[in-house]
Amino acid sequence: MQWTSIVAIYLLVWVMCAFVMLPFGVRTHDELGLEKIPGQADSAPANFRPLRLAFRASLVAAVLTAIYVLNYDYGWIEASDINLFKPPA
Repeated sequence: MQWTSIVAIYLLVWVMCAFVMLPFGVRTHDELGLEKIPGQADSAPANFRPLRLAFRASLVAAVLTAIYVLNYDYGWIEASDINLFKPPA
């Protein structure tokens, strides 16, 4: 596999991981006991940390991409292994 393909796969996996991790660990002003700004949505986060999110997404994406590339090279699981519509033997 070419390195450009690995980078593209990593970036796709990183974006998916970041979106999946967005709601975890975020608390609202009501949950933290902080005062709200007038007109603020009730669900607005009070402790959003984008750098922490990016770091966690980078770690998870690196691990998942490494597993994907190793599976591609060694062929542990192939498309025929996950065929759900095989006729019963």
